[in-house]
Amino acid sequence: MNKYLRQLFTAVVALFVVLGISSTIIMAVRVNVLNNDSRNARSLYHQLGAYRGAILASDGTVMAKSEPVNDAFKYQRTYSNGPLYAPITGFFSINQPADRGIEASRSTLLNGEADSLIWQRAKAMLTGSVNQGASIETSIDPKLQQVAYDQLGNRDGAAVAIEVSSGRILAMASTPSYDPNMLATHDTEAATKAYTELAAGANSPLINRATSQLYPPGSTFKTIVAAAALETGKYQTDTQIPAGETYTLPGTATQLPNATTQANGTNGQITLQNAIAWSSNTAFAQLGVKLGSDTVSDMATSLGFGSTITIDGSDATGTPMKATASTFPTDLTDDRLALASIGQGDTTATPLQMAMVAQAIANNGKVMQPTLVDRVRAADLTVLSQTKAQSMGIAFSKDTADKLTEMMEHVVTDANPQLAIDGVTVAAKTGTAQIGTDNSSIDGWVIGFAPADNPQIAVAVVVHNTDLYGSFAAGPIMRAMIEEALQQ
Repeated sequence: MNKYLRQLFTAVVALFVVLGISSTIIMAVRVNVLNNDSRNARSLYHQLGAYRGAILASDGTVMAKSEPVNDAFKYQRTYSNGPLYAPITGFFSINQPADRGIEASRSTLLNGEADSLIWQRAKAMLTGSVNQGASIETSIDPKLQQVAYDQLGNRDGAAVAIEVSSGRILAMASTPSYDPNMLATHDTEAATKAYTELAAGANSPLINRATSQLYPPGSTFKTIVAAAALETGKYQTDTQIPAGETYTLPGTATQLPNATTQANGTNGQITLQNAIAWSSNTAFAQLGVKLGSDTVSDMATSLGFGSTITIDGSDATGTPMKATASTFPTDLTDDRLALASIGQGDTTATPLQMAMVAQAIANNGKVMQPTLVDRVRAADLTVLSQTKAQSMGIAFSKDTADKLTEMMEHVVTDANPQLAIDGVTVAAKTGTAQIGTDNSSIDGWVIGFAPADNPQIAVAVVVHNTDLYGSFAAGPIMRAMIEEALQQ
């Protein structure tokens, strides 16, 4: 072969190699980066032009679906009763990535691109039909969700209900809420304006207050301190512990008072049961110091504190939905430990976390993994996956759970009869957390479950920045939710 022909041949081969490598990098290695690039208009049209699967409540109620439209994007995402279900669905927008809710956690299934849908994609390609995404069937009870949302009303707060035996989330309401339809519009200018307005400020309605907002849990945290005490074997429900009208925080001149005279006990002593029933600050502050930081912290950790909690999805299906880690502080001085033990100071929790505490007590000490999706179905109704109940561990013994239940029953019968339900034994713990630099406002809490002798539903409710004690701000919401759940 002529020298120049060999050089030309070598150059052509080299160019083909470069072309092959560059094509491979673009089509395989960098495919996800390029698809997700906001400048990639083709990717945007591909996503919005896909027949996205529906998101359904447990009874088949449609929460989100795609409808054919006569525009360049082919399908319009619509949300029925959008503000009611927004914490569950999240949103699918023309100019904002799906970053929350099931729209994010099950994104590849909804848009039909998941590996498990390969045969459906192949069938659609061969037949020339539209490739349809999978439908997501959630555990949400529409009636219970409506009660929770209506009861919260225009207040800032959240309510969570969990099925005791399985960890299935039956309701998850967050207020103020927003309408995902405002973000799903194909009018880019309107969608951008809506997102800018909704995302502004620390109190954005886009925040799911049930999973992503931390609050001081107040006296609901006393159930965790009580569990730690009972687990030592040194305490029983009738054990007398130090209380008193006030308690001077160790190493300070700060006086910690009680909210009621019953919480003071008699002659500076109170039973553990009455300390829970009447929510004695002085008793539990001293009990926390007596037990020590490690003992209380270990119990909180066994119930989920200190870790983010995955509620739904995985990296393979989208962006997992996770609850922010609740916190119990470490390396505490005794004065800070005393405050942390009554759910104040540096102790913070999400409503979901406190619902898990109630669920564990109701479930003989077993903490269940909270879940939001029951099953996933392909367009031909084939079940692609079914969620199974999964334990996160045993936080404490059945004996401790039984004693906590007994004490929480007295919270209702002795101190808060307005929370009672005819024919049903309710176990609960109220909480009132002082907030703000001058403690001028309140986060009102309640956790509970019912029926106490055969628990079916566990609930946590918080009302933020209120002027009412937890028993009056959050208590009626829990009561209404339990009534709705048990009448079905």
